[in-house]
Amino acid sequence: MNKFDAHILVVDDDDGIRNLVKQYLNESNFLVTTANNAEDAKEKILIIKFDVIILDIMMPGKSGLEFTVENKDKINTPIILLTAKGEPNERIEGLEIGADDYLPKPFEPKELVLRIKNILNKTKSKNQKRIIEFDNIKIDLNKLLIIQNKKEFKINNTEKIILEKMINAPGKTFSRASIGQLINLEKERSIDVIITRLRKKVEIDPKNPKYLQTIRGTGYVLWIE
Repeated sequence: MNKFDAHILVVDDDDGIRNLVKQYLNESNFLVTTANNAEDAKEKILIIKFDVIILDIMMPGKSGLEFTVENKDKINTPIILLTAKGEPNERIEGLEIGADDYLPKPFEPKELVLRIKNILNKTKSKNQKRIIEFDNIKIDLNKLLIIQNKKEFKINNTEKIILEKMINAPGKTFSRASIGQLINLEKERSIDVIITRLRKKVEIDPKNPKYLQTIRGTGYVLWIE
């Protein structure tokens, strides 16, 4: 089964534009569902979780702006508005009520794909865990701190990069090679030293690690869940 990058809802009353956008997004490895008006779109968002909504403003019945006002807070899905080229007020209003981006018609399909990818990257970054707490330990990547039993340990940027990957993939084993790629370091011995240093900040007993463990012959894993 094909692995799609994201599921996109395209809402437009123009059959030609809707089909063209669907075809291009399919070719760009996106799964696409379409709707020809706001009411049709509302029914679909009740049963499907979309990653991005492409929404025409000017449609019969409810407009794209009305749809955004009614549904943006409920679904928390990024919205890209398709607007008439000569209507800057609509674009401004759309952004004010919560749309994430806009694209004036006519547009290049490639530009739409780039805007979708930009939004997906922002969403992914925003959803990354930055602060976690487990047992008597708190890792705060925003403040570059690990607090263990009320003791504070500073972490440097290299340690932050490693922890950021690990806390967002708990239970995943990271090989020394993959860690080296993250921090631009090739020497396995140096990576071992960094992990040992991190253990002293994360573990109650670094010599008998409970959380940041070694998987013999494979790499390292962070168990926090």
